[in-house]
Amino acid sequence: MSEAQKKEEAAGSHAEEHGDTCGVSPDLLEVLACPLGKADLELRDGGLVCTRCGPVFKIEDGIPIMLIDEAELPDGVEKIEDLPCQKEGS
Repeated sequence: MSEAQKKEEAAGSHAEEHGDTCGVSPDLLEVLACPLGKADLELRDGGLVCTRCGPVFKIEDGIPIMLIDEAELPDGVEKIEDLPCQKEGS
């Protein structure tokens, strides 16, 4: 079995194990918070959405991408500094 096949198989079994959580461990989901405003995150449409200010953090291969620069900003927000949590000074 090639390395690529091994990775694909591992990703598949991980996704099956945590299917309803996009492959992310429920224990990890419990402790994750928005890196911007430290608010709770909600699993929605294959990503983690900040319940306070709305950016979406992608999940790739069961790994939440919590980098601020990688977040998808909500409609009407052009830059991170425009998010409510940033304007309030968190």
